[in-house]
Amino acid sequence: MDEIGARAARIPENGKIPENGSRCAASMGPVVLFDGVCHLCSAAAKFLIDRDPAGKLRFAALQSEAGARLLREHGATPPEGDPDSIVLLEDGRLYERSTAALRIARRLCWPWKLLYALVIVPRPLRDLIYRFVARNRYRWFGKQPECRLPTPELQARFLS
Repeated sequence: MDEIGARAARIPENGKIPENGSRCAASMGPVVLFDGVCHLCSAAAKFLIDRDPAGKLRFAALQSEAGARLLREHGATPPEGDPDSIVLLEDGRLYERSTAALRIARRLCWPWKLLYALVIVPRPLRDLIYRFVARNRYRWFGKQPECRLPTPELQARFLS
């Protein structure tokens, strides 16, 4: 697995939970960790919620204590500063960048799950595009001064 970068989580190369790691997040289903101050990322989380009618995806901002705790429990270092990747915790493994986005897409309702077919594109090419968007997202879409709180209806989908 690629290194997320100097300012983001460090994911173990094998992506597996360390033996002393917590397995509670794996038992609650997949968790999407996103940049909670990025307008694009927050809109993407809302988009995912709207297209996950079964409510299987859970969410936490990478900047939140819940997000940092999950990363630490799975052998990764929480980001310092602005995160540069979405992270998916699924079946006890951490995924990042385009791989995380595609694995999330396959859990959505039709036709969005078809996006998973893009997994055939070599990961270096997918991640090149992902990094370009991630590098420019604040300039293009803006940034909030702090993480937005979920509405009362959505609070059950967010980790605290």
